Amino acid sequence: MKAMILAAGRGERLGSLTLKTPKPLTDIRGKKLIEYNLLKLKESGINEVVINISWLGNKIKEYLGNGDKWSIKIIYSNEGDNLLGTGGGILNALPLLGNEPFWLINSDIYSNYKIDINCKLNPNFVAKLILVPNPDHNKDGDFSLEGGKTLFPKLDNNFTFSGISLISPTMFYKEKKLVFPLEPILENYARLGKISGELYKGFWMDIGTQDRLDSIRKILDNNINN
Repeated sequence: MKAMILAAGRGERLGSLTLKTPKPLTDIRGKKLIEYNLLKLKESGINEVVINISWLGNKIKEYLGNGDKWSIKIIYSNEGDNLLGTGGGILNALPLLGNEPFWLINSDIYSNYKIDINCKLNPNFVAKLILVPNPDHNKDGDFSLEGGKTLFPKLDNNFTFSGISLISPTMFYKEKKLVFPLEPILENYARLGKISGELYKGFWMDIGTQDRLDSIRKILDNNINN
């Protein structure tokens, strides 16, 4: 099984921090943010990871190299200066990912969720989304979860998409655009009842702003000191 880490965004919400350093290379207690997710995939038994890059992408490539440092194979999908969006980035990387379902992770999250490489998609589903309780910055949530299905539009029991998912390439086979976000694709298939879901109640954080970056650093420092 392969995986993909989305790492092409500009990280503008982090302000001046990402003017010279891409968000995936933000340092958190001696490791880069993307490194935590790379190690998560490695620990799960995944040995081949595709990473899409664009903004300051060469710095990511220089730091991670071909993955030898972690005994994992890294392949880059370089979008150059033309950001393709999260959906377009996945579509562009499909030749590198193959025809089988793959795990997809946003590079700007920190979580204790354990990837299961033995997880299989039901033939009736095109994806499985890992959902989390709504954080303060997304109180309305993204999807609902009922009977193991991810639902959209949302019901009362709504949750936030964690940025971790198991994706079938078939989701993109009919897509004709080259630049597009992933979210509308997920919403459309959720409307059709073709996405399963799992609620994860363990530690998870979207490191999208300076405040949240400061928070995760403090949390990890406290865990080490205690």
